[in-house]
Amino acid sequence: MFTPLVQVALGGAIGASARYLTGTAMLRLLGPGFPWATLAVNVLGSVLMGILVVALAHGGNRFAPLLMTGILGGFTTFSAFSLDAYALFERGQTGLAAAYVAGSVGLSILGLIAGIMVARSLI
Repeated sequence: MFTPLVQVALGGAIGASARYLTGTAMLRLLGPGFPWATLAVNVLGSVLMGILVVALAHGGNRFAPLLMTGILGGFTTFSAFSLDAYALFERGQTGLAAAYVAGSVGLSILGLIAGIMVARSLI
């Protein structure tokens, strides 16, 4: 059987390829102007993460590295973010879940802006 690292690497290649194909298809179907592809992979990835969490909990998790970290991680990291937020909420840590969501989104946008500013100052 493949080691977890090999599963993640293989799954990542599959997930990244699926993301690229989804982006290409959404652009052809709906055109530019709105990030439909990103929205689609984030929502679909989150749905698939929900299905996998339940399925793997009932059937054993030996394929979790391939499916969850690899394929879904390559497809969208938003699915892991969604799972983490829901896990906090499900444990009754509603305030912490809200802080995690707000912090993740807000700090990620600020990080993007910082990266753009640094890159622009160097180029």
